[in-house]
Amino acid sequence: MDDDGRYRDGRSDFIRGAKDIAKVAKKQVGKKVGRGVDKMADEYTRRSYKRFEEEDDDDDYAGAPGNDDGYYRNDSRANDDEGHSDSTEGHDEDDEIYEGEYQGIPRADSGKAPGMDGVMTAEAQQFRDLSAYEGERRKDQEELAQQYESILQECGHGKFQWTLYFVLGLALMADGVEIFVVGFVLPFAEKDMCLSEPNKGMLGLIVYLGMMVGAFVWGGLADRIGRRQTLLIALSINSVFAFFSSFVQGYISFLFCRLTSGVGIGGSIPIVFSYYSEFLAQEKRGEHLSWLCMFWMLGGIYAAAMAWAIIPHYGWSFQMGSAYQFHSWRVFVLVCAFPAVAAICALTTMPESPRFFLENGKHDEAWMILKQVHDTNMRAKGYPERVFSVTTIKTVKQMEDLVNLGDGAAWHEKWRIKLTTLFHQVWSNFQAVFSPEYRRTTYMMMAVWFSMSFSYYGLTVWFPDMIKYLQKQEYSSRTKVFIKEKVEHVTFNFTLENQVHRQGEYFNDKFMNLKMRSMVFEDSLFEECFFEDITSSNTFFKNCTFIATLFYNTDLFKYRLVNCRLINSTFLHNKEGCMLSDVSDENNAYMVYFVSFLGTLAVLPGNIVSALLMDKIGRLRMLAGSSVISCISCFFLSFGNSESAMIALLCLFGGISIASWNSLDVLTVELYPSDKRTTAFGFLNALCKLAAVLGISIFTSFVGITKAVPILFASGALAAGSFLALKLPETRGQVLK
Repeated sequence: MDDDGRYRDGRSDFIRGAKDIAKVAKKQVGKKVGRGVDKMADEYTRRSYKRFEEEDDDDDYAGAPGNDDGYYRNDSRANDDEGHSDSTEGHDEDDEIYEGEYQGIPRADSGKAPGMDGVMTAEAQQFRDLSAYEGERRKDQEELAQQYESILQECGHGKFQWTLYFVLGLALMADGVEIFVVGFVLPFAEKDMCLSEPNKGMLGLIVYLGMMVGAFVWGGLADRIGRRQTLLIALSINSVFAFFSSFVQGYISFLFCRLTSGVGIGGSIPIVFSYYSEFLAQEKRGEHLSWLCMFWMLGGIYAAAMAWAIIPHYGWSFQMGSAYQFHSWRVFVLVCAFPAVAAICALTTMPESPRFFLENGKHDEAWMILKQVHDTNMRAKGYPERVFSVTTIKTVKQMEDLVNLGDGAAWHEKWRIKLTTLFHQVWSNFQAVFSPEYRRTTYMMMAVWFSMSFSYYGLTVWFPDMIKYLQKQEYSSRTKVFIKEKVEHVTFNFTLENQVHRQGEYFNDKFMNLKMRSMVFEDSLFEECFFEDITSSNTFFKNCTFIATLFYNTDLFKYRLVNCRLINSTFLHNKEGCMLSDVSDENNAYMVYFVSFLGTLAVLPGNIVSALLMDKIGRLRMLAGSSVISCISCFFLSFGNSESAMIALLCLFGGISIASWNSLDVLTVELYPSDKRTTAFGFLNALCKLAAVLGISIFTSFVGITKAVPILFASGALAAGSFLALKLPETRGQVLK
């Protein structure tokens, strides 16, 4: 009994000592800063007091079996023998008790390593923590959206927004120019580079492929590293490679430069609209984003005007021997890089999007920019004394993605880790666009973007090809045919054009210093003839015989001599390469520029109407209504049997469909939150370029065959797009997510 009493007394002393230690631990821990530490300290104290209260009420504690018995008995013996636990030796006693309780010292029955149950518990806890984190982050984003709208209302709409409007408009103008560059230079570049039909087709599509890649890449990066910085990088790449493409000589190098230039400019549309929307209040957003679309039209007008003014002027050309040639179309390519260069210079004076900073936890940077917006607008309106009243802005909870490599890591290793981390961030952001919350919206938007792009780009490229086909048909109708003519001792020193000579005989004739346009000689005989300084275009000799004939300084290469016999004939000083000459029909060239100019200018009424009505009738009504009218206008194409009719229909279709594009741009901006906006926009714009490639390839294959199939495809795609557009949520009157 004495031993038992002493044991109980020692046990009581230990319990009282532990209570005192717990109280001191609570006081010490309460001084620590941070909600997480305070919560853990309170939990420790609660559990400790509860445990000791239960032990005081248990009279048979020492002999009662149980899971806790072994733990506390062993612990008490250790304290009886040594006065403290071995685990606290050499450490602060209060801190060690707290750490031991927080880390969960195993009980007697759980002394073994944790099994699958422990792993599953840890994973479940991690899942709950991630869900709680996402919930807090979403709550922060909702609060920020409401507060940010109020801040933009206070900042007002004025000088700052209009300055940014023109700066970003230059970037959008550069995108419009890029679409037209290759189409304008292709008829002349093909002569410079001896392009085959497949090569010409690839050169025409390469810009769209580059823009498809660029839209996806730059759109994803803009949500991670910033709108302004990404746009500067993209425009710089576009400018540099557009400049190089003006000077490179080979087809492969020119193709690569135009591809990379397209990759750069591909980021302009998704970034520009997202960037500008984050400076616009709700009641101004739809209208001013529609006004911004006008710069794409200005880009097309600029490209057509420069092509009209520069390319036909062959006197602007120079060459260094036969190896290096710089013709007027290269000057045009160089001039088309000016809008991108101007956009880069202007963009360096503008700030980053404050909404991007707030989404990434950078409060002070965002506040300074919003104050700049407020002060700039107030001074311009004559109220410089007004003070920016906002002192604190909500920021969004951040995910910790930093990896500490230490000071000893090599620079290339640090860059590798940074790029790998950035890639995973961009990829996870892209996957979030297809999360359950946005999956339906994304799929619907994909269908609308694809149908719009397939029909629009397919028809806009099909129109000029149809016009060229009609011109060719009309030109062929004026072809003169000569049969079995005999010409002797005659000197030809004038232009020969659009003629067919069959079974002719030419003896001792001279063809000197002349141009041959669309000339065909079939089954003819040339004996003791002399060809000198000949420049030809679309000229062929088929099944002809040349006897004692001299070719001096001509471009009549062997591929122009089809199944011909050469007897004692000589070629001297042939012109090397494919020389750019003025054999092209200048009237046709001017017509191509004029048609493109009119077609681009025709979208001006549609731009004005969409800007004025966007915030009044809503995005969905504008999108669906414009698509339906565009679909109806397609049926009139079957009546376009002349050049003038096709031009009129082109202008009609472009003027109507531009309202659909404006609505689609605004809707895309407003349907996705700020941290996913450019990622989603970039992906949808990349899909748009893919649809453009498919539409162009399919539609142009029917040129000269039938008009019914392209019209049917375009009408069906527009009808499907207008129907699906009505299934999307309306965003008019909502704050920017």
